[in-house]
Amino acid sequence: LWVEPGTFMMGSPESEANRYYSDLQHEVTLTKGFYLGKYEVTQAQWEKVMGNNPSKFKGADRPVEEVSWSDAVEFCKKLTEMEKKAGRVPEGMAYQLPTEAQWEYACRAGTTTVYSWGDSISAKNANYDRGFYGTTPVGKYPANPWGFHDMHGNVWEWCADWYDTYPSGSVTDPEGPASGQLGRVDRGGSWLSGGTFLRTARRESDYPGTRLSEVGFRVGLRASK
Repeated sequence: LWVEPGTFMMGSPESEANRYYSDLQHEVTLTKGFYLGKYEVTQAQWEKVMGNNPSKFKGADRPVEEVSWSDAVEFCKKLTEMEKKAGRVPEGMAYQLPTEAQWEYACRAGTTTVYSWGDSISAKNANYDRGFYGTTPVGKYPANPWGFHDMHGNVWEWCADWYDTYPSGSVTDPEGPASGQLGRVDRGGSWLSGGTFLRTARRESDYPGTRLSEVGFRVGLRASK
């Protein structure tokens, strides 16, 4: 789905329930539009590009998981090569993980509430807190106002950025620090998470080589560096 450029408040206000210390609210302007997957990358899509399926919870239309940040980056590179050969990649663009700011902008979809649908959560909203039941097929739950599914729950989603504290002032097109020791950002919560972990502003991180059944990703198409 195409996402228009714009300005939004990233993070959460101090009044938000269950707010986390790293949620510092600040203004972000994104000057360039970008494409982002309507759904999390599925196991069928992963197999078509990578030729294997590492997932614990098997199903062609379930999100791929047990993939590291480095695995996801490699998928994006191979997908770009395949689609360029087929003439389907716009000039100057490449498949990449979204930046953390792009991810939250698309997740919020113009909303300022705790979740993209409101301030409370129930089993009808997303796949979360399911013990050992695992993932569900992508798109099972309602889309957010911009048409994106499962940005809350199902699997945590890798972002491009290294994890770090937010700046205190307004920023434009942030991409996070050039390096880091706190891991790469993942967002959105998972099938195993409690509801507060699915808040739009909630941030987590894992080391780039980590592979977990709660972590997958969604692919972006944006200007290449």
